[in-house]
Amino acid sequence: MSVVRIDPVTGGRPVPSSDRSTLLGVTGEPLADIGQAPRLLAQAALNELRRNADGVPPGAELLVEAARLFASADLDGESIDDYVNRVTQSTGLTTATVRLAVEDLVKEIVALPETTAAELPVTDFGSGFRTRWVPRGRVFAGVMASNHPVPNATWVQAVYHGYSVLVRPGSRDPFTPRRLVAALLRAGLPADRLAFLPSSREVGEFLLRKADRGIIYGGRQAVETWQGDDSIAVRGPGSTKAFLDADLDDTLLDHLVTSASFDGGTRCTNLSAVLTTRPVAEVADRLARRLSTLPVLPADHPDASLLVLDARRAEQIRRQTAELRTELTDHSARHDAHEPFVRLEDGSLLPRPLVLSADRADHPAVGTELPFPFIVVAPWTEADGTVPLRESLVLNLLTEREDLAERALLEPTVRKVTRGTVLPWTAVPGIPHDDNYTQFLLEPKGVVSGDIDSKAGRHLAST
Repeated sequence: MSVVRIDPVTGGRPVPSSDRSTLLGVTGEPLADIGQAPRLLAQAALNELRRNADGVPPGAELLVEAARLFASADLDGESIDDYVNRVTQSTGLTTATVRLAVEDLVKEIVALPETTAAELPVTDFGSGFRTRWVPRGRVFAGVMASNHPVPNATWVQAVYHGYSVLVRPGSRDPFTPRRLVAALLRAGLPADRLAFLPSSREVGEFLLRKADRGIIYGGRQAVETWQGDDSIAVRGPGSTKAFLDADLDDTLLDHLVTSASFDGGTRCTNLSAVLTTRPVAEVADRLARRLSTLPVLPADHPDASLLVLDARRAEQIRRQTAELRTELTDHSARHDAHEPFVRLEDGSLLPRPLVLSADRADHPAVGTELPFPFIVVAPWTEADGTVPLRESLVLNLLTEREDLAERALLEPTVRKVTRGTVLPWTAVPGIPHDDNYTQFLLEPKGVVSGDIDSKAGRHLAST
């Protein structure tokens, strides 16, 4: 594919930047020439958005049309197939994963009215008394990641609720937010409601500090920096764990393997740790044996299921996994005929699924997240209690123990609990992913009209 030129977009128009970087794909070939927004441009975009922000939602119909355009239209000279190919080449996600992500993005955007209704409490309190949920501010900043396209739905949700939005794309995937911005503008969103700002990490942090609300996706450094700020939703490495308190039959084995490997293991909700009352080596061996059957294929092959990497990212992960192998038992080496990193004909590298085992539940490797199918299996005993189950974005309980399920649900650092063979990302509108995001964006205000039932009203003392 030809190298595409990408510039910041403010006021519905591209703003050429002399500060440029080249985005290389997983094969080492250039994909995009990207203009970086300096802080001065970011400040100007912020000023423009804030000057024109009124907090009025654009309407669900506009969002539905934008979702349709995103999934099917030619936008900025780019077809949907061009978009899918670019994201595949830039992120290493398989083509099938990116196409599924397009479908999921559309579903999330179209479902925003239903999601909003499900996440807000009753607002009608009788004749003349009601609650209105309104934006907690005017300007929203999204500092996005590149591991998967679907998290971009979070800043679109802010648009839906009436925010003016600044988007700093992930370094490997500027294509998804760029295409969403183009779709929203084509659908009729006023040009002064959006800014697309490829930029440095420092400029992204500047946007978060200046916006009224924001979201950031990042590693542990981002979590440590922003977790104490109530105006910022922090999405860090999500540790998904399973508690296996049953014999590992084929149904449970299939469930755990899918939980770990779906979308190439790149989701924050992919399984990364199994705590078990069963023999650890046996569980780890069976997981490793099944995962070893996943094929070695380039990302654009229709049957591909595993992420591929460029040489630099592969070397980073190679060093990290080599260190882990010195501390833990490697079960994949016994069952996988391939090298841990397979160099493909196109020059990209494919990390093979990796299953390790620890000798204790509190080993620091339990909960480690890597962007490919990676599981640490560890023993669990009554003496361990819920401590090893903490710090879980999703905790999958494969047990009949109701006492443990209740204790896990009451644990503040467990964000979601699933029971049985339910995949970690399973949800419906109203089931929170990591806290109630709608209530993070909106706040309640009381509205009392003149046409009220006097008997229904009460004087409430305030302090």
